[in-house]
Amino acid sequence: MTQQQTVFDTVESRDSNKVAALDIGSNSFHLVVARIVAGSVQILHRVKQKVRLAEGLDENNVLSDEAMERGLSMLRVIAESLRGFEPDSVRIVATHTLRKAVNARLFINSAKDILPYPVEVISGVEEARLIYSGVAHTNHADGQQLVIDIGGGSTEFVIGKGLTPMLCRSLQMGCVSYTQRFFADGELKKKNFDKAITSASQQLELIETRYRKLGWVQCVGTSGTIRTLFNLCQQDRPNGHDIPVTLKSLRKLMKQFISAGHIDELDYPALSEDRRVVIAGGLAILIAAFKALNIEALVYSPAALREGVLYQMEDVLHHADIRGRTASSLATRYDVDTTQANMVLNTALTLFDQVDKTWKLRQQDFRNMLGWAALLHEVGLQINSRGVQRHSAYILANVDMPGFTQEQQMLLATLVRCHRKKIRKNDIPSFNLYDIDAIKRLIALLRLSVLLNIKRQEGFLPDFKIKAGGNDIEITFPEGWLDEKPIITADLMREIGYWKSLDLGLTVLSDK
Repeated sequence: MTQQQTVFDTVESRDSNKVAALDIGSNSFHLVVARIVAGSVQILHRVKQKVRLAEGLDENNVLSDEAMERGLSMLRVIAESLRGFEPDSVRIVATHTLRKAVNARLFINSAKDILPYPVEVISGVEEARLIYSGVAHTNHADGQQLVIDIGGGSTEFVIGKGLTPMLCRSLQMGCVSYTQRFFADGELKKKNFDKAITSASQQLELIETRYRKLGWVQCVGTSGTIRTLFNLCQQDRPNGHDIPVTLKSLRKLMKQFISAGHIDELDYPALSEDRRVVIAGGLAILIAAFKALNIEALVYSPAALREGVLYQMEDVLHHADIRGRTASSLATRYDVDTTQANMVLNTALTLFDQVDKTWKLRQQDFRNMLGWAALLHEVGLQINSRGVQRHSAYILANVDMPGFTQEQQMLLATLVRCHRKKIRKNDIPSFNLYDIDAIKRLIALLRLSVLLNIKRQEGFLPDFKIKAGGNDIEITFPEGWLDEKPIITADLMREIGYWKSLDLGLTVLSDK
């Protein structure tokens, strides 16, 4: 062997995790493959392609077959880069267009045939939080920073400090949708820009007061539209990339666009063909943001949503802590009886660990989701004890929950909605990521955990035995315990009937 072939033989390699994040955006699809070593993300491979999914949304929010096929074709290309990845090492997030599309499920179901990984449609607030995470892990700021990301269908605004986002909003305006709306014929007239800027300014009225009040020391722009605008503003400046973008430079660029007269006449080395056809809408949005928020200057960061997703994929990179802070915040805000919540949690996890193999609850997140539902099932008590399951479900479905995806949040709301009283089929929605039979089984486990702790007394519940079958559970209590608890016994007998609506069986026995 040569010296080169043996030189690394004695070098110790540190453990690393290879992960991938795919951002199914309204304008582009971005794949990032990386390895995480000692808490640091090292990018190994990128795939980016313009798909302009948002162009396929009509006025009724129906996504066209052509747009779907463009997206699915891109997923077939990406599938090659993800070959061999373990299920838990890939996260796919979809943003504004699939949030809006009434037929998004058709696309997601077709995607399942191409990629063996679930597609998560994340909320606008969750998208903003992940974008901030990507920027915060790669950009240092002494103090609070404002992060802006102009996507194809939405624009995210986040103020945060360090690694912590403080204020997250997503507004329904993007470079694709605004170019379609205000520059549909390609003409770059002043009146078109004025209308687009006015429309964006009206959207920004929703957030401008709070954002100005909270303040920031640095404004950071991210993703392709802002990168292109940043480069275009620097084109005539020596060492331009060291100079932040200002409102003056953006207005100068707008005048150049108007002078060009038409999108087809925009001829800049820094402007790709794919970006040229949507850049006018992005420019109008950024000018409106500068004016509404009194932004003095903006710098560019290459990190964005997919980098944020990568950093959130490891517990050591604070994902578990974020969920914990969210649950603690809700418990404090809604005066949750934490002692009772923990009793229900402990029972739920005990039940889960006894039945998960037989009931095939193998998905990694099922145990966690059951646990969070147990801890938060009574948040609605602050509204009214009557119908608490409905109040709790409403809160969990609509409150901001950093760390939880949109489907995870909907799953929590569903479990909590069904934790007591009758279960109606309409109470269980369709999910993209979760099997309906698994959801029914999680509901059953939560219901049983709540019922067994209904006395709200520590030490009340005896040791019991659990035996799971294909679609049923057999629970056996110590000899004589049920005889001394006629109310609990009656509740358990009634629960047997409720479980039938879940297509599950419950058998209650006593040791002899």
